[in-house]
Amino acid sequence: MATDAGTPVPRFPPGFLWGVSTSAHQIEGAAEEREPSVWDVFTAAPGRVKDGSTAAVACDHYHRYREDVALLAGLGVDAYRFSVSWPRVNSPGGLDFYDRLVDELCAAGVRPVPTLFHWDLPADLDWLDRDTAARFADHVTVVADRLGDRVRKWITLNEPAEHTLLGHALGAHAPGRQLLFDALPVAHHQLLAHGLAVRALRAAGAGDIGIANSHGPTWPASREQADLEAAGFYDVLLNRLFAEPVILGEYPEGMGALMPGDVEADLKVIAEPVDWYGINYYAPTQVGAPQGGDTEYGGLTMPAGLPFSVRRIEGRPVTDFGWPVVPEGLTELLTGFRERYGDRLPPVVITENGCSYEGVDDQDRIAYLDAHIRALHRAVEAGVDVRGYFVWSLMDNFEWAEGYARRFGLVHVDFETLRRTPKASYRWFRDVLREQGS
Repeated sequence: MATDAGTPVPRFPPGFLWGVSTSAHQIEGAAEEREPSVWDVFTAAPGRVKDGSTAAVACDHYHRYREDVALLAGLGVDAYRFSVSWPRVNSPGGLDFYDRLVDELCAAGVRPVPTLFHWDLPADLDWLDRDTAARFADHVTVVADRLGDRVRKWITLNEPAEHTLLGHALGAHAPGRQLLFDALPVAHHQLLAHGLAVRALRAAGAGDIGIANSHGPTWPASREQADLEAAGFYDVLLNRLFAEPVILGEYPEGMGALMPGDVEADLKVIAEPVDWYGINYYAPTQVGAPQGGDTEYGGLTMPAGLPFSVRRIEGRPVTDFGWPVVPEGLTELLTGFRERYGDRLPPVVITENGCSYEGVDDQDRIAYLDAHIRALHRAVEAGVDVRGYFVWSLMDNFEWAEGYARRFGLVHVDFETLRRTPKASYRWFRDVLREQGS
């Protein structure tokens, strides 16, 4: 993949926020020092994780966080997006860890940006139960009361679409359910949890609140009517279903009737105003009419019977995960959001963008990030109000059902010794940030 060699990355507006992201279950380890999550239960079952691994140790960030904060300081980022493990907060001394981490970040001049739920639900809770949303609001209040004197930017949930689809509809992630469309209550209860969390944060005196939703353009496989209809349905299910309740206070046409409870009242909670809207972007999805039989895409089995099929995007390089590399899809996504939602779209922050490649001299990752940052700048030039960009991820980690086989980090982790080694992409991104004046 080629970069614009020798051409500096365009400058972003003053105050633009540069950061990197991680999540608790993927890096912390120290599983014996917290209550179990649904992911601990899931990974304990044979065959759930491709390499048979678990996140019991992961990167051991729990014990090595000072070393990792030093890497953040050396990188020169403005902010660090991490997640707060709900099971750890429920455990004795769990909040003390996040207290220490936030203090260390502040001392290093790195802004802490906690995500309050990143898939590691306590094992005794269930998103099919409406009460879990209220329990989440209680959790948020506990965390905000402890950390709110130093934390100035908050994220409620990470990727409720993927947690619904992969964990509850297809069974590829924890908790491993295969409910297909009967998983829709999980989507609604997570969105309700988001709205209740916004209220809890406001009540605790917090501001600068957003959500991290995953989005990507949906490309129809052809201009045939069947393919256009299938792509339109997929776009509703994976993009609009999770964006519009937050941004517009309504579900896409026909979807509200499929949700449980008093949907109209719940939407008033879900649509509590946010200060910004987080987008995780990786790639577009090409979608066509059903083809019959199960299909494989990006390591995921899509069962027969769905009203669409996901197709391979031809003629594009792919990452080690098999995901197509389409930087211009980020520009298309952001300008499309601006056209669709107009002035109701809050300022946007790219809360994740990254790629899986092997090696410490990771030139493909450099090319990927370079191209996507330039694509982001084109969206800014087109008038989209983008306020920040976070790379996924600071370091190699436990990549969910893929185990340790996929490496997204700017920092290489030897999972035998836990030694950290900054990659070429770490040095490249450090230099980009210096040029940006961060």
